[in-house]
Amino acid sequence: MAHLERWFGERILVTGGSGFLGSRLCRRLLDLGVEVHATSRVARRTEPGGPIWWQLDLADINSARRLLTDVRPKVVYHLAGSAGAKPDLALVLPTLEGLVISAVNVLVAGTEAGCGRIVMTGSLTEPIGGMIPPIPSSPYAAGKWASTAYTRMFHLLYQTPTVILTPFMTFGPGQDRGKIIPSVILSLLRGESPKLSSCLWEVDWVFVDDLVEAFLAAASVPQIEGGCFDVGTGTNQTVRSVVERIFLLMEEPTKPLFGMVPDRPSEPVRRADTIHTYELLKWRAQISLDEGLRRTIAWYTTHAATGLA
Repeated sequence: MAHLERWFGERILVTGGSGFLGSRLCRRLLDLGVEVHATSRVARRTEPGGPIWWQLDLADINSARRLLTDVRPKVVYHLAGSAGAKPDLALVLPTLEGLVISAVNVLVAGTEAGCGRIVMTGSLTEPIGGMIPPIPSSPYAAGKWASTAYTRMFHLLYQTPTVILTPFMTFGPGQDRGKIIPSVILSLLRGESPKLSSCLWEVDWVFVDDLVEAFLAAASVPQIEGGCFDVGTGTNQTVRSVVERIFLLMEEPTKPLFGMVPDRPSEPVRRADTIHTYELLKWRAQISLDEGLRRTIAWYTTHAATGLA
C-alpha cells in the first residue's frame, strides 16, 4: 500500500494486540517495518521482531494517558475490549468498562497527546436510525454504539483525527474457538456433529486478512478523518449456509444438527455499504468465502493436530 511506504520506522499503537484481529494486524505492520507497540491486560514478553508490549488496563485513565504520552504513536488502532455479544445481564458492567470507558479514555489521551490518527472499531450489531427508535440487541451492541458516538463527538468538538471502521462478520485462522466457524470445524475434527441453533441469521462475512488491509487503509488514506466505513463484502449469507459449506468442504457425510439449541434474540440484518468504502478507502474484499473457509479449515486442522487449536 503506497501510503504506508513512508511509515517505515514510525510508531503505531495497537490496543488489544494479542487478540484475533490485533495479532494479525501487528504482524502485518511489523512486516511493513513499523515500530509496533501493543497493549494487553496480561504480561507478555517482548520478543525480537515482535511488538513492544505494554501491560495495562485502558479503563484506567491515568494508565491510558501514560501510555499515549510515552509512546506518542503516529496512529492508534483501538481494538481492545470485550468481545462477548450475548444479551446476558452479567455482561452489562464489564462491557461498559471494557468497551465504552476504555474507548473514551483512548480518545481523551490520544487527543491530549496529539496523535496523528485514531482508528476506532464499530460493530455490525450497532442499531441504526430509522422511524422506530433504535434499541441495541446486547450490552456489546450498546457499548459499541456508545463508543462510536463518542468518537464522532470527539472529531466534531475537539477535531480529533478519528476514523471508524465497522467490521462485519469476521472469521479466519486463530479466532476464538467459541465462535461459530471454529466451533463447527473443531467439532468435525473431533468426529462430533455440533449442536446448533436454527442459524437463520443473515450476515455479511469477511475474511480477517481482508479486514487487516482495510485497517491499513483507514490509517493511511489522507483526508478521511471523521469518516465511518463498513468493512464487508456487500453480500449476506445465512449462518446455516456457511455451516453447510464447512461440512461440504470438510467432506463430512452427516448433516448439521440445526435447531438443537435456542436462538439468541434477533440480531440486526445489515449489509456492508461497500460503495462508500471503496470510493474513499479504495478497499474491497479480495478473498472469497470459500477460499477463506478453506484457509481457516486448514489452520485449525494443523493446529488441532499439534494441540494448539
